[in-house]
Amino acid sequence: MTLQKVKHISECFVRPQHDLSQDTKRPIYFTPFELVVLNSNYSQKGLLFAKPPPENQDFFITTFLDDLRSSLSTTLTHFYPFAARLATRKEEKPPSYVIYIDPENSPGVKFVHATVDVTVSDILTSTDVPLVVHSFFDLNDAINHDGHTLPLLSIQVTGLPMESSLAALSKDENSYLISRPPIFKGSDTIINLPFTHHDQFISRSEKPQVKERFFHFTSAAVSKLKAKANEECNMQNISSLQAVSALLWRCVTRVRHQPGNSETTCRLVISNRRRMNPPLSDDYFGSPVGSVSGTETVEDLMAHGLGWAALRIHEAVTNHDDIAVKKFVDSWYRNPVVYEPNALFHQNTTQIGSSPRFDIYGCEFGLGKAVAARSGFVNKADGKMTIYPGREGGGSMDVEVCLLPEYMMALECDEEFIIALKIN
Repeated sequence: MTLQKVKHISECFVRPQHDLSQDTKRPIYFTPFELVVLNSNYSQKGLLFAKPPPENQDFFITTFLDDLRSSLSTTLTHFYPFAARLATRKEEKPPSYVIYIDPENSPGVKFVHATVDVTVSDILTSTDVPLVVHSFFDLNDAINHDGHTLPLLSIQVTGLPMESSLAALSKDENSYLISRPPIFKGSDTIINLPFTHHDQFISRSEKPQVKERFFHFTSAAVSKLKAKANEECNMQNISSLQAVSALLWRCVTRVRHQPGNSETTCRLVISNRRRMNPPLSDDYFGSPVGSVSGTETVEDLMAHGLGWAALRIHEAVTNHDDIAVKKFVDSWYRNPVVYEPNALFHQNTTQIGSSPRFDIYGCEFGLGKAVAARSGFVNKADGKMTIYPGREGGGSMDVEVCLLPEYMMALECDEEFIIALKIN
């Protein structure tokens, strides 16, 4: 598909509908979970929507955009930190370097309207995710620390000739299921970082040239993989996500043709919110995620079945409890660090991100149910997998696979992978 250029029509900043109270103007301080990823890129998630049919004469794009901006302004009255910016407070005597969200500095959320000469059909029928999809997102090169000067949230609505597309960019994927306005809280401890200037810890990475493709696992395929993994382990505790992750780990490791005595790792991004005792409050505004890993030799992973691999993942998840989380926090306090970008993606690793539990298709903007979910340019590397719920629900999953071109070609011919995809 010929690379098309997105044309920006307009952009503005949307602020909370009502002025903030004095209580909501207080700084929101970070925990180690957020400070370690100051070098990470923003999270980019988007939805593709079909344009209302021609007989719907009540639809006008200008009215639709006005309604979106108005709804966003109302929402920001409750979720006001997204309209703010980061700030750094530095002092020399005594030495102090503190990064926090400053609600008093609230320029707003960026809202972009753009167009491109590509249809939704062009995007969905392409074997690889077309590069033009990356331009549906606004802040492709931003890292979290850039929130000092860039918006913490940017939303881009990209109109297509026969359909429309919404691409939403947010740095926090946490879903708030609320029946009341939230009361946001940050860390109870003000963390003083061992720096005097951001040049001492800021780092940016080059993006690898990987292929991106979506593979669909039907609900029947997911159920069969889960049943097979549990049967092989003689247990019933292996989850659907763990079974699918085990399949991906085995297949990706196989197509990489690593030496049998080398190590291979499956890493899952995991939320710490409910694993702490007591659990973090739903009012906590942050992204308290960590990761868990299963590491084995290639020879062992290939010699055993799906259940064996799934059990390694299951054990890693189960062992990530309150003690493990607090061990990480205590270690970080003794030696505060900001991760290098490349430290988040390692060679010979299959990294699983996101979750089929995130109700991404539950977002309603007046256009009906989205036809597909896509992600942006950032946080991609060889072996990075992003899992979404399938559009039809029922436990189905869509997996965004990122691999080097030669590995992607081999994956399409991997027998174990093909058999799993063909289950209906």
